Amino acid sequence: MRVAPPAAGPVTFRAGCAREWSIPSQEPDLAYTEQAFPECPTCLHRVEPEGGPPFCTLRPVGTAHPFAALAGLDLPE
Repeated sequence: MRVAPPAAGPVTFRAGCAREWSIPSQEPDLAYTEQAFPECPTCLHRVEPEGGPPFCTLRPVGTAHPFAALAGLDLPE
């Protein structure tokens, strides 16, 4: 017998432009592909992968950027 995963509660995601969406999700981040806002083509958070549509990464409000830990690295030369 398979057990269904717990239902996802609403999570507020924020785009690079600070717009927010609250949706039920268990995902750590989402991709916003609609690019419907006037500033989307010039947004610094826009990702343009080869072979795919451009998108903006939506992250849950209050979470650190996934590379934030790298800012504190002190690499020997």
